[in-house]
Amino acid sequence: MPLHPSPLRILGSGAHLGVKEAEAALVEHYPRLVRLAYLTLPPALGRHRRVLAAHAAVQRALHGRTQHLPHPDRERIPAPRSGARTGDGRQTPAYALVRLRVVRSALAYGRRPRWWPARAPAPATLRPSGPVVRGLRLFPRAGGMDEFALDRTLADVPAPVRAALGLRLLEALSGDSTAALLAEAGVADPAGAVRAAAHLAVDDHDHDHVQRMLRSDEFDPCTVQTRPGDLLRRRQRVRAGVTALLLLAVAGGGLALTAGSGTEDTGPSVSALRRTVPGGALDPAALVRTPPGQWADTSRVDFTAWPPRGGRTDDRALLERALGTWAGRPADTAVTATPGTALVPPAEPPRLLFAGDVGGEAVVLFHDRGVRAVRYAEPLSGGGASVLDFARVDDADVTTAAAIAVSRSGSATRFLLAPWVAESAIRDLLAPGTPARSLPVDENGVTAAVPRPGAGGGCASWPAMQLRSSERIVEKHAFLVTDLGELAPVHLTHTPRPGAGAPARQPREATGTDGLAGWARTACSLRDLRHSGVRAVNDWHFARQPLPGTRATADWVCTRADTWRGPGRVLVQFVPPAASPSAPAALVSEHRNTALCSRFGQHVAAGILWRSPVGGWYVLAAGSRAVRRVEVSGSVHGVSDGPTLAVRARQDAAFRVSAVLSDGGSVPTMR
Repeated sequence: MPLHPSPLRILGSGAHLGVKEAEAALVEHYPRLVRLAYLTLPPALGRHRRVLAAHAAVQRALHGRTQHLPHPDRERIPAPRSGARTGDGRQTPAYALVRLRVVRSALAYGRRPRWWPARAPAPATLRPSGPVVRGLRLFPRAGGMDEFALDRTLADVPAPVRAALGLRLLEALSGDSTAALLAEAGVADPAGAVRAAAHLAVDDHDHDHVQRMLRSDEFDPCTVQTRPGDLLRRRQRVRAGVTALLLLAVAGGGLALTAGSGTEDTGPSVSALRRTVPGGALDPAALVRTPPGQWADTSRVDFTAWPPRGGRTDDRALLERALGTWAGRPADTAVTATPGTALVPPAEPPRLLFAGDVGGEAVVLFHDRGVRAVRYAEPLSGGGASVLDFARVDDADVTTAAAIAVSRSGSATRFLLAPWVAESAIRDLLAPGTPARSLPVDENGVTAAVPRPGAGGGCASWPAMQLRSSERIVEKHAFLVTDLGELAPVHLTHTPRPGAGAPARQPREATGTDGLAGWARTACSLRDLRHSGVRAVNDWHFARQPLPGTRATADWVCTRADTWRGPGRVLVQFVPPAASPSAPAALVSEHRNTALCSRFGQHVAAGILWRSPVGGWYVLAAGSRAVRRVEVSGSVHGVSDGPTLAVRARQDAAFRVSAVLSDGGSVPTMR
């Protein structure tokens, strides 16, 4: 498939349009077409090249190779099969044609011929040409944290998915029309792209919010800011060019000079970056350093109370490299980020938390404006690329700011503990009866290696750290945290089952007997939460139900994971008696972006098909503390004037659960 779209000409039978009609549609809707192209183009281009490529894709939508169109007025072009609607609802085939050409051009950008090496960039002669801007860099205006997070998410999905999202939300096309347009543009799986785009639009934000973000300045390549290029490197290039010409004239060593001119891809120096980052944010001397001991004399016990620790806190060269990599993000730097974390350079000098050598790496940890934690690491020997890890840590507290991952190697992690952590131990959540064992910590607050949970993909054990705060800030406060693959470990709590007539209970630390026993049955469900920006997870035992035909009881548990960015994820689990204290609970249902099982969603009901030890099948249903009536309908019927219900059923019974509160209100059912 050629990278350059073919020139406008008669392509087949059907409706035809004049080039002037298409040109009028392009001029009228130029900003929206450029925004659509910008969204579809690969973010790896960088914002400057992406802006230029977006304008190029739209400007080339009419003419392509204009030498083939000697008489534009008489040229007729076929209308696409996928229609377009303007805001007044009228069909506009001319606009639909131009939009199709724009999408096709944006999707084609960067494709390589089949014969071109897979790891080599596409040759310049095969890339669509664009407007030329020299001496300036162009950037759309920066948006907020949500826009940065959306842009990061879009960078991880294929171009057809980004195009589908733009067509659905910016162009207001239906799913079928979007799939038809993508098919005409050459997408192999247009229906899959539409489905993936729909998932993006509802995963972390509702439809309208994503639509507003896509229409914001963050994705507007027509309203741009300008900055100078790398002035120092430009001067270096001029000097290098003059020197090369002199050497060529004197020695005639053109080939040698060509081999030695590899400075084009070098990253900008820190001194050059400082000109584009305000407020001295990249100056190591300006880093914020909290005095030791302040954590015990402040009411804000979070990362702002951490003093700088480590053996290289005064190593200016290391700190400068860390800040420069953060601001410049060279192409060979491995970057990870929790969902919803902005990757922009610091707007003011960040707080230094740690600088030292750990696990064969030089590591620097920063805390930026109370919002982000940033980890920089470079190998001490043997070469290799540097690493940048970003994580949101806004509104952290005594427990969620108690530790941060400082080094990962193999199947283990070392953590830097907060200065207020007085004792540290490690325990296996799947062995609730086994005492925790002491976890050594060095003089800088760095722990010994802690095994990562389920590092091999299984769930034979689940390590967690049990930490205790100093009595200087809180008395007898122990808590659990576990590693889910990100900088900040996750705080684990539990809410005990309600007592008879007792008021609603609040989450509490899971270090007691009941909490450990509960987590032994549900810890393996944490595997699906890795790398999703989780801040804390609570196990709420919302009901206990007698099991028919036995003298035993089962627990209903709502496991709620709260993320740093806000949305929650809920797993409803059924915990029947088991021979092993760590037998996994049965998953009943899963829900995303919900307030259920939190203080804003305190009422819940659920149901499951259960087989008794003697072989009979039952529909079991249960509601939370305030539920006064439970009903099952469908292929099986039953009513209970209480929070639990058991009805005999077939193995393949289809049923629905409904519940009513004591005040007559309905309860969300989770099945």
